[in-house]
Amino acid sequence: MNNTFDSHPPLSRRLALSEVPPEGLDVDIRATPLECAALAQHNALPAVHSLQAELRARRRGDRLEIEGELRARLRQTCVTTLEEFDSELIEPIQMRFAPPPEEAPRGRRRHEEVTEITLDEDPPDPLIGGVVDLGAVVSEFFTLALDPYPRKPGANFVEPQPGDGAQAASPFAALGRLKPRREA
Repeated sequence: MNNTFDSHPPLSRRLALSEVPPEGLDVDIRATPLECAALAQHNALPAVHSLQAELRARRRGDRLEIEGELRARLRQTCVTTLEEFDSELIEPIQMRFAPPPEEAPRGRRRHEEVTEITLDEDPPDPLIGGVVDLGAVVSEFFTLALDPYPRKPGANFVEPQPGDGAQAASPFAALGRLKPRREA
């Protein structure tokens, strides 16, 4: 992956907690052609044709909850045939954000509730300065949803059979021929 993602995400849409009304806020993110190209480059894909995320932001005191769905059309390279093919990605998004303890209001820090973290539920992500970058969240969900070994529909690996001109199936067979034989 590209290290420039940390300082310049391919997709950025900042949302401040103060912008979210009590009834919640619908956020529609559509990547521009330049952002799609940056996402493709970041993920070593031939192309990202389109990316859209429909999100719902809800404010819970000094916390923020995001849920919605990501849809993308992209071009991948088949690991079996090395042919490019188009596919569609649909991924649910659900995240919670809370200010880090050092940013929590003073009264709350003194009387903080002890929260037990279970394996069923992740702790909230940090809400630094009351702002979250929804574009970075969508980019992260996109990257995590990609199949690391994409296969073109209908592509099957056929193992070479001995006698059809293919090399021996074992990579050690060639090494065995190089090793001098001991005479008994």
